[in-house]
Amino acid sequence: MASSSVSDEFAPLQKALGTCAKKVNGRLADLLSDVPLEGEALRPPRLMAAMRHGVLNGGKRLRPFLLMQTLALFDDADRGLDAACALECLHSYSLVHDDLPAMDDDDLRRGQPTVHKAFDEALAILAGDGLLTLAFDIMARESTCVDASVRAQLVLRLARAAGLGGMVGGQVLDIEAETARPSEAEIRRLQAMKTGALLRFACKAGAVLGCATPQEHHALSRYGEIVGLAFQLADDVLDVTADAATMGKATGKDAQQGKGTLVSLHGVDAVRAVLDDLVAEAEAVLVPFGERSAMLVATARYIAYRSH
Repeated sequence: MASSSVSDEFAPLQKALGTCAKKVNGRLADLLSDVPLEGEALRPPRLMAAMRHGVLNGGKRLRPFLLMQTLALFDDADRGLDAACALECLHSYSLVHDDLPAMDDDDLRRGQPTVHKAFDEALAILAGDGLLTLAFDIMARESTCVDASVRAQLVLRLARAAGLGGMVGGQVLDIEAETARPSEAEIRRLQAMKTGALLRFACKAGAVLGCATPQEHHALSRYGEIVGLAFQLADDVLDVTADAATMGKATGKDAQQGKGTLVSLHGVDAVRAVLDDLVAEAEAVLVPFGERSAMLVATARYIAYRSH
């Protein structure tokens, strides 16, 4: 697909992503105020500055966008804003910790110094801890949803997606993949956990907030699985084909570290063919939602065919 045609196709989506990002960024700035809340003694200024650096440093806000667009199938998308911000805090914590010297040891994130470079390693660890904790604080608030049972579902689902059987467990498997030779099935599993879990949660959370039927839950859960896999596969392709200036972070690290990916197993062209199949399946599972799902269809295509 030519870059100009990609750009034209995704222009409406890019506009919608930008609108969503402005809403999310504004609300995140409020949530990360220096003013302590009831039950808090003090919000240390350096800690808050580091947390803001880790969150308010650009980014597409794709996970919040997926949550709000999934909710838009059933209700007003803005009703999911606080849940979306909670998810972005948790995602940002994972990036802050992933960038640490003991993990990926990256100096750049979204084209800016990583938190441990802008501040120091100890504060980066604590800023990540703060963002993780704040995510569940936000998700448990009545402003996220007046229905306490819905909030409890969201908290539990987020914990499962982010924890030992989800993102954190996937990160462990990813580290082990640097020294082992994982099979294709093992690579797919670790990617579904490390990267896919939060993208899948975003779609499930929109369905929970929208009181979806069991059939709708199933379809949106599968859509989340598809875009989660597509996101990681596209990232693996870009790690080989894009440069650091375009990506806003280091590239070529998977090959340098000898990390097992589907690109290393099968090559770029084969993985691009898999991405084509995933896009087709995403479109198919959204058919029951009709024209309401047009933005989610475009999002699946964007995730698979993005250039950065």
